[in-house]
Amino acid sequence: MDLTRFRQLPLLGILRGIAAADADPLVETVVAGGLEAIEITMNTADAPALIRRMTRTANGRLMVGAGTVLGADDLARALDAGATFVVMPTLVSAVVERCVAAGVPMFPGALTPQEIFTAWSAGAAMVKVFPASCFGPGYFKEIKGPFRDVELLACGGVHADNVGAYFAAGASAVAFGASVFRSDWLEARRYDDIGAAVRTLVKACRAALGPTPAPARTTP
Repeated sequence: MDLTRFRQLPLLGILRGIAAADADPLVETVVAGGLEAIEITMNTADAPALIRRMTRTANGRLMVGAGTVLGADDLARALDAGATFVVMPTLVSAVVERCVAAGVPMFPGALTPQEIFTAWSAGAAMVKVFPASCFGPGYFKEIKGPFRDVELLACGGVHADNVGAYFAAGASAVAFGASVFRSDWLEARRYDDIGAAVRTLVKACRAALGPTPAPARTTP
């Protein structure tokens, strides 16, 4: 994962339980919607095959990673399939250590101040605060008081209407999943609806972040 690229649009999509037939249409849908990064959870059937296929279809247009990585075996299968980053619902020491050694960006999950600090100290690219909806944006503001330099990713209950509040409270990134990749939309192959929801989130994210600074001018 190119973290510089991710920070320019710090919005992460989460795919769980999708079918193989969804892989190619979803890549085209989310790329057209402006999304830059997506994870496929390892508790999805044939997750490594999906990661491999979506990586090939995206061909650099989308950063593809693995989520719900709960052990060294999951990690090995994910990286072998081409995952470029790793996300966990909690901190899994064996996964963290291997990612740090291999230079793979990882996003361990945490909730309490102690868990957040431990995950950040272990080498997290960002700490996934999960489930963020339990405490809302105000919790992020409180956490950033003592942990000013810790980068936090809000996951759980994030939608277009509260993205701005999470960024304003100190989140460095946000993630979304079933609210957009709805099972009924997937079953009915309503990719247009998914694409519209992705575009709405991308727009809300960009609005919350503000304009991208222009590159500095150089003297001839």
